[in-house]
Amino acid sequence: MDIRKLKSQLIQHEGKRNKLYECSAGKMTIGIGHNIEDLGVSEAVINLMFEEDINGSIDDLAFIFDDFQSLPETVQHVLIDMRFQLGPGRFRGFKKMIAAAKDGDWPEMIRQMKDSAWYQQVPNRANNLIRMIEEVM
Repeated sequence: MDIRKLKSQLIQHEGKRNKLYECSAGKMTIGIGHNIEDLGVSEAVINLMFEEDINGSIDDLAFIFDDFQSLPETVQHVLIDMRFQLGPGRFRGFKKMIAAAKDGDWPEMIRQMKDSAWYQQVPNRANNLIRMIEEVM
């Protein structure tokens, strides 16, 4: 069987979308006709997306911080966690926290983390990350 020909045919009939959409049967679908509503996604797909999201966060932070790799590993983990959750736009809104991290001013970094809507929205996560920064001080 010519799998390439079959794939081309399926893409022609199904289309290819990188965002969720409702198919003609009313099911939430993604990719090339993958009924995510009934089928979900495999562990392999979950892990692939997770790796891509982590790498995207790290790449973005390396762009924001000239010396990201030289920050203490714990601080790197905190920043990756925040960037992962918030996405690039919302993370960049933490200008004073980013400046404090660049300066190695951990108390100010913590103050800026606490002085945010994010802190109110996810207090358990935020406090866990703050404790991690406190361990660096």
